[in-house]
Amino acid sequence: MGELRGARATLAKRRADVAAMFDGVAARYDLVNDLLTGGLDRGWRRAVLAAVAPRPGERILDLAAGTGTSSKPFADAGALVVPADLSLGMLQVGKQRQPELAFVNADALALPFADHAFDAVTISFGLRNVEDTAAALTELHRVTRPGGRIVICEFSTPTWTPLRLAYHGLALRALPLIARLTSSNPVAYEYLAESIRAWPAQPVLADALTAAGWTDVAWRNLSGGIVALHRGRA
Repeated sequence: MGELRGARATLAKRRADVAAMFDGVAARYDLVNDLLTGGLDRGWRRAVLAAVAPRPGERILDLAAGTGTSSKPFADAGALVVPADLSLGMLQVGKQRQPELAFVNADALALPFADHAFDAVTISFGLRNVEDTAAALTELHRVTRPGGRIVICEFSTPTWTPLRLAYHGLALRALPLIARLTSSNPVAYEYLAESIRAWPAQPVLADALTAAGWTDVAWRNLSGGIVALHRGRA
């Protein structure tokens, strides 16, 4: 029993640490991401929107939504979108910028939503920050209606060897250095670079989706596999 309490306390502290880290970069998060990716993040968001294919009246959960930049296009398409994030700082900045969106503070491992509440769920660049990927995928499956869909956009493994070597050897090493010039919390971007290096390749995430109960799982590489778009059905 003592070991269980200790494990829960460790997980709770890690969640709090991650949330605090994102609280600290919330105000300039979107701008810094745009600079660090050279604007590629805009194309990645458009790919997510196309993959989700929102329809008017659909209920969509946008998990790890941050300031809601990824959520607004779903609302513009007529969907009932719920931007959710663990970081209160991100949600506060998002609410200031987009007061029409219904932001929710939510933990990916214990979502405050009923079973089968959403027609589609999506998470962009947030799944690797959750300490239990399998549990998060299972929780997302729980809140998705039968036949509903999931779209995950996450940094991944470049498929072309020269690009992979350059990406891991140069780009990820440079990320914290660039962040020191543009971000108020460069340590956060050191963590993000390490989390990208540690993240599994495309087939491993696809297997995790299948194990969590998702069907018709597939993925598409973006920017040579620097980012991958995974999809599935509940």
